[in-house]
Amino acid sequence: MTSTTAPVPEADGETASVRAARARSAEIEQRIARDPSMFRVLTGDRPTGALHLGHYLGTVANRVRLQDAGVDVIVVVADYQVITDRDETGDLPANVREVVLDYLAAGIDPRRTTVFAHSAVAALHQLMLPFLSLVTVAELERNPTVKAESVDAATRQGRSMSGLLLTYPVHQAADILAVHGNLVPVGTDQLPHLETSRTVARRFNQRYTAAQPYFAEPEALLADMPTVLGNDGAKMSTSRGNALELRADEDETAAYLRRARTDSHRHITFEPGSRPEVASLLRLGAHFAGTTPEALADTIGADGAGRLKEVVTEAVVEGLRPIRARRRDLAADGRAVVGEVLARGAARATVLAEGTLADVRELMGTVYS
Repeated sequence: MTSTTAPVPEADGETASVRAARARSAEIEQRIARDPSMFRVLTGDRPTGALHLGHYLGTVANRVRLQDAGVDVIVVVADYQVITDRDETGDLPANVREVVLDYLAAGIDPRRTTVFAHSAVAALHQLMLPFLSLVTVAELERNPTVKAESVDAATRQGRSMSGLLLTYPVHQAADILAVHGNLVPVGTDQLPHLETSRTVARRFNQRYTAAQPYFAEPEALLADMPTVLGNDGAKMSTSRGNALELRADEDETAAYLRRARTDSHRHITFEPGSRPEVASLLRLGAHFAGTTPEALADTIGADGAGRLKEVVTEAVVEGLRPIRARRRDLAADGRAVVGEVLARGAARATVLAEGTLADVRELMGTVYS
């Protein structure tokens, strides 16, 4: 249950719950290495536009890693969630197409990973109704991510929180539990959402199937990659206009990184707390160069921010070259390719969700024939 008391940060700035989640994630990684078949991952994105570097480093690359490790990965293209905090969906078919093409180019294999559109699996959404009965309005209103997104929507669009935004954590619970996902890759800011999913699973079991729990409480797998900053120093985001799309060409990449904010200190060091913009560039370059931010900083030393940007640009351009080449090839017949991937994914997700819904109805005593 969500606490009404704000969590107290420890000396390193993290709460005890985050530290515990990190420790648990390390244990889970060891279990994945031993037996990946124990896990089913549910994750996804809202299709508000093509994916950018923040998406790739924060989530997509990790999904490919888990897929290649042998974990059953299910990715939802959450088209229904586009309207949680906005009145218009934009060109949703085009945006969904771009997102799926980015997945495929980045290494998501639809033969091993299930990719489906949120709106295509009706049974998943039917589960929301009984799940909503398991949480209170007060608990939803206290969810820090819901509160933050509500403020953001009001600031950007001058609108009140929608009922869909308020119940978003329960919708997420339906996404996860409908396919019996037991592992969800998240950042620390998403832990409260996942706690709602765990609460729903636990309360359903207590109310309807206490003797033999039906739902596993999904666990968090914390992402290793910290927040990726845009070239203005704020979190990379399509809505802020500060993102570098995966599909951008080499010239656009170089121009973007030349505009990246740094600081006035010439000697390059990796100090995330005091030099966040420089640290973000170092992380970015290190990821694609196959090294560490500290080692990359040492190679640049006193050569300054200009050299840092050159090194990072070269690493990013080379690292993304095969992804961008695959994307160009896929885009030549993008509509057909994406349609086939989503149809295959929806077929599997529907079987899983309909099976869960049938079980839930049976356990609740709402089967009458």
